[in-house]
Amino acid sequence: MEKFTTLTGVAAPLPMINVDTDKIIPKQFLKTIKRTGLGVSLFFEMRYDDDGNEKPDFVLNKPAYRQSKILVAGDNFGCGSSREHAPWALLDFGIRCVISTSFADIFYNNCFKNGILPIAVSKEDLDKLMDDAERGANATLTVDLAAQEITGPDGGCVKFELDPFRKHCLLEGLDEIGLTMQRGKEIEGFEEKQKAAQPWLYG
Repeated sequence: MEKFTTLTGVAAPLPMINVDTDKIIPKQFLKTIKRTGLGVSLFFEMRYDDDGNEKPDFVLNKPAYRQSKILVAGDNFGCGSSREHAPWALLDFGIRCVISTSFADIFYNNCFKNGILPIAVSKEDLDKLMDDAERGANATLTVDLAAQEITGPDGGCVKFELDPFRKHCLLEGLDEIGLTMQRGKEIEGFEEKQKAAQPWLYG
């Protein structure tokens, strides 16, 4: 998993509440088990019309936001079903940070497992960041994970809280497999002892 240290990029405003995982990536795209290739279908029903043409009014179709790395969204982002394809689609599009006042628990957890930083802020701070994001090509935010700060285009700073263990995993680029691999020598030692004590299990 790619490390998350400092991220600077255009922030796209999505001032909608209760954006569920079906809106993020609809069910017809869940057949794949690959983590790549889903970015083109991110927010599919909002991005495209019935003929597959882009809707020019949708934020990610606007020239200023096509390369967005940060999403500033309304309350309760990622609610609905527990599909891990939702963070896969966001990451494949290029979004590595989502800022909201609140997230659905399963989506929140899935973000960390895939190298995306979900940041929960107060309503007042979200309003400031949403205002920053609505500046188009000038909507550049910097997210400093080590300092736990978001800096706006005018230099304004928003602090955020984060569980220290989740922070460590993102800074080091560690998912659950990576964390397990760090204990490789201990696991090997346990297996050797287990073989000696119960050899019939390894026959």
